[in-house]
Amino acid sequence: MVIYLDSATNRKAQPNENFAREVMELFTLGEGHYDERDIREAARAFTGWSIDPDTGEFRWRPFQHDDGVKTVLGRTGNFKGDDVLEILLAQPATAQFVTAKLWREFVSPAPANDAERREQAQVAARFRSSGYDAKVVLRALFSTQAFWAAENRGALVKSPVDFVVGTMRQFEFAVGDPMPLAVVTAQLGQNLFAPPNVKGWPGGEAWINSQTLLARKQFAERIFRADEMPRFAMNELGRPGGAAKAGAEARQRFIRAVYEIRFDSDRWSAGMPGAPSQAEVERLVLARAPVNPIQPDIGTRELVRMLTLDPAYQLK
Repeated sequence: MVIYLDSATNRKAQPNENFAREVMELFTLGEGHYDERDIREAARAFTGWSIDPDTGEFRWRPFQHDDGVKTVLGRTGNFKGDDVLEILLAQPATAQFVTAKLWREFVSPAPANDAERREQAQVAARFRSSGYDAKVVLRALFSTQAFWAAENRGALVKSPVDFVVGTMRQFEFAVGDPMPLAVVTAQLGQNLFAPPNVKGWPGGEAWINSQTLLARKQFAERIFRADEMPRFAMNELGRPGGAAKAGAEARQRFIRAVYEIRFDSDRWSAGMPGAPSQAEVERLVLARAPVNPIQPDIGTRELVRMLTLDPAYQLK
């Protein structure tokens, strides 16, 4: 954040407001709960926050700090950066704003009615009273009626990481080199540790378009075709101008890693109690009923493959 929002150049002679503005708008209060004066004054308090250019570690540089009196959100004092953060955390709006983000991640895009809005407000109040304890807010959120409501099941779109890593874990894939998985998430719009801006990825329905939906289906199709993987790998390595021309080492690493990804349907089925019916497998794999009809009486591997290709598999 210090690098991304120019805090290293925020000095008492020339305050830079980027960090102060974004920490209020994107990470604590949200829009409408502060004004331009609050930003200017907070920027003065954050002067002196810097980094070591050689190591990238945070450094406090007191000679660059504006030690004058500031007024932020109605409070006045000889504030430093940590003091401003405490002021922001003391505001009820901060707990409400962060709780709303968690709601969008785990429950639904927004509360659907007054009852859900009251639940969200109650979760925010517990979050604030706990001193922003992550365990407290998540326990409260996961205990709401809205979290368990049938209408909120399948209300959210899986992010590329949800989709790729979730698939690997849910079906207990054997994975050697994870490099192809990182490549796939990037192709789907979520380049790991490299968000498009300081706000992060927009998420939600923005994850899905005609290109990314097709790429998701191709990924699911490929990883469940284990029997064809050796032939696929040989074809890729033998493609004219492929590995040798484009960089043999990187390409061969990618192909080899894809080849190592394996789904053992028998092992996966053995981990389930009893002999689950097709309907039970559908409920386990999909957040909602499948959009497309699933042929009855098919093997576990083919059933799982068909379910992961269904549009409902994109939801959580």
